[in-house]
Amino acid sequence: MNGISPVAPELPPIATNRDEPAFAALDLGTNNCRLLVALPSRPGHFRVIDAYSRIVRLGEGLTATGRLNELAMDRAVEALRICNDKLKGRAIRAARLVATEACRSAANGREFLQRVRREAGIELEIIDRRTEARLAVSGCGPLVERGTDAVVLFDIGGGSSEIALIDVSRHRSPRLANHIVSWTSLPVGVVSLAERYGGREVTPAIFSAMVSEVREMIQAFEGRHRLRHLVAGGRFHLLGTSGTVTTLAGVHLGLERYDRRRVDGLWLESDHVDHMISTLLNWDFSQRVASPCIGADRADLVLAGCAILEAIRAQWPAPRLRVADRGLREGILSELMADQGVWRRSVAIGARP
Repeated sequence: MNGISPVAPELPPIATNRDEPAFAALDLGTNNCRLLVALPSRPGHFRVIDAYSRIVRLGEGLTATGRLNELAMDRAVEALRICNDKLKGRAIRAARLVATEACRSAANGREFLQRVRREAGIELEIIDRRTEARLAVSGCGPLVERGTDAVVLFDIGGGSSEIALIDVSRHRSPRLANHIVSWTSLPVGVVSLAERYGGREVTPAIFSAMVSEVREMIQAFEGRHRLRHLVAGGRFHLLGTSGTVTTLAGVHLGLERYDRRRVDGLWLESDHVDHMISTLLNWDFSQRVASPCIGADRADLVLAGCAILEAIRAQWPAPRLRVADRGLREGILSELMADQGVWRRSVAIGARP
């Protein structure tokens, strides 16, 4: 069972009445700019009607300088203009448009947001790491099946990596985020790690050094043992939401073109993950570029992501990893819809989820 998600694939956009009030979520991260527009469907679910995603590398050079550079900001503003055009073309009932680690940590992050307001017409909200972790968990709720006792959910970003420990061994509430027993945000992501160690030529020694650095960060996480009594059981698994795990899944499936419908919800056994990381380590940069699920935009970042993944797996060994091509944006949409009460009437009259 591959556990395909009920959320519609991001493309192509679905033809709908553009005057029908929709919900929107935008995430401007260190590496990507992503937008989702959706309509509520059955209780707890929604249907994506428009989407946009572009790699902008907003955090390029941030580790070295502490500032967002002009070319990176230009790329992000261009992408945000497109997002604004999409939003202006629809009736939006509620929206949340957020920025994460790059804008949080850059000395000129607030200044950049003012430029975005002027030039792209978008008002971005910088969210803190706790909120980012909670929203990622909320977005992945449908992928935690009944019968699961515990999950370590991780989101490997461009500039930070969020980890949430989730205990669902007792009564489960509709919001998975209510079951977070501990969380942390590691100050490292694929962009920052690749910039420090180099991403084009990654030897086994360099890869091992990256893993060791991230393991030290995890060891400093005081709440890392909160699921110890459940991790040893057979009803525990990892749940990863990031370009790293979706890339591994796409390469594992041998996809000639990335297909979200086949990746989202896919289960990877531990030996599958071992094999894929070993494969990528043995590929040179040109082979990574040539892979249709990696390409030129991610070829210098994917092994840094694998190093973060390996550090997480070392701390919380699990026989299985579930892949999520969803996360923060889906969490925003779920919370917006719940807060607006769009499913309340259906639940009250006994609609089945």
